[in-house]
Amino acid sequence: MKLEKFSFGLGDRFLHQGRAQLQAILHASEAGIEITPVWNKSNREHKTVGTEPVSLRQEADAAVAALGYDGPYRLDADHINLATVEAFLDSHDFFTIDVADAIGKPADGAAVDAFVQYCGKYVGALEIPGAGSFDVTEETIRGVANTFLGAVKLAGDIYRHIANRRGADNLIPEISMDETDAPQSPLEMFFILAAIAQAGVPIQTIAPKFTGRFNKGVDYVGDVDQFEKEFNDDLAAIAFAVAEFGLPANLKLSVHSGSDKFSIYPAIKRALKRTGAGLHVKTAGTTWLEELIGLAEAGGQGLVIAKEVYASALSRRQELCAPYATVIDVDVDRLPTADDVQAWDSEKFVTSLRHDQAHPNYNPSFRQLLHVGYKVAAEMGDRYYGALEEFETEVSRNVTDNLWQRHLQPLFMD
Repeated sequence: MKLEKFSFGLGDRFLHQGRAQLQAILHASEAGIEITPVWNKSNREHKTVGTEPVSLRQEADAAVAALGYDGPYRLDADHINLATVEAFLDSHDFFTIDVADAIGKPADGAAVDAFVQYCGKYVGALEIPGAGSFDVTEETIRGVANTFLGAVKLAGDIYRHIANRRGADNLIPEISMDETDAPQSPLEMFFILAAIAQAGVPIQTIAPKFTGRFNKGVDYVGDVDQFEKEFNDDLAAIAFAVAEFGLPANLKLSVHSGSDKFSIYPAIKRALKRTGAGLHVKTAGTTWLEELIGLAEAGGQGLVIAKEVYASALSRRQELCAPYATVIDVDVDRLPTADDVQAWDSEKFVTSLRHDQAHPNYNPSFRQLLHVGYKVAAEMGDRYYGALEEFETEVSRNVTDNLWQRHLQPLFMD
C-alpha cells in the first residue's frame, strides 16, 4: 500500500461531513490537482464523542459511494500507541505512530553501540545536499542515539504489531515526533531516519517538530522564515536519507498543523514547487468549527445551539482546555460573556468564529475555546446531530468552502 504524493488529513469529530469534505477534494481534482483524502480521528476524540473507529470507515465509504469518487482514500488511526491501536486495526490503513513521549528516555547501551557502528561511515564532514555541511563525530551519533533510539525502537514495536495483524503490505506507517519540546535539526533528522531504517520500519511519512506554536484551530505563531528554513532542511534530510538507507521512495514530510496554519502555506508551496516533494497535511477541528459556523449562519435553532455550546464551554473552560493546554492560547480577557453572545445575531457569531483574520470581529480566543468545546456538542446528542441534518445545506457549504478555498487552493494551486 503506497501513499500518494499529496494527501490531506480530514478530521471529522461528529462523522457527518464526509461528503462535504470529499467535495473539496473533487474540486481540487477538477482543477488538475490530485490529493488523497485521509480521514483521521484520534482515540481521545472517539472516547469524547462516544464513537468507535469502525464508524469512521462507514462514514468514509458512504461519502465515496455517494459522490462516485473513484480515487484512493485512507483512514488514519491518529496518534496511536500500543495501548490504543487495537480498536483501529480492522478498519484503518494509515497509522500515525506517536512516540514523542519516548524521546529522550535512556536507550539500551548495546543498541546505542550497534547504531554508532551502523552509522560509522558518516563520521567526519557530512554534506546533506540542500541543508549544509556538518562535522560529525562518534559522540554526535551517540548523542542522537541516546535521545531518539528508544523512541524509534518503540515505533518499531508498534509497527510490527500492526503489520503482524494487517500484513506489511496493507498499511501506511507514519512516525510522529511533533509533540515534543524542541525541533529536530536536519542532522538529527538524518540520523533518526537511519535508526528507522535500521529498525526495519518502512515509513511513508514522518511528522517532525517545527519551531513556533501550532495551536489548535488558529494560525501559526512564530518566525515564518525560520519555519521555511526548517521545512526545507527536513526535505533535504529526507531525500538524502532515502538515497542512503533505502527507505521508501515516497517518504514525505507530514505537517501536523492543528488546522489553519495559513501563514506558512506560501513557504510550504514554494518548497514543494522547488523540490517536487510530496506532502501530507493533517488538520484537526476545522470541520467541527465549520459545523458551528453553518449552524449559526442558518439562524433559528441553529444559532440557539451554537450559543448554548459557547455558554457551556465558557462555564467549563478549565475542564475543556486542560487536555489541550500545550496547544491552545486562550486569552480569558478576550472571551465575551455568555450574555454578550446571547445578544449576538448570526452575522456577529459567524464573523467572530470564522477564521478570517482581516475581519474586525474575528476572535482567536473565542475560536480556540469553541475548538476544544466539542465535548459540549457531543453531550447534546440527538439534538446536535438533528441540527446538523436540519441545516445540512449551510453546514456542508461552509465545510467544503473552508477546505477548498482556505486550505487546498493556497497549498497546491498556482
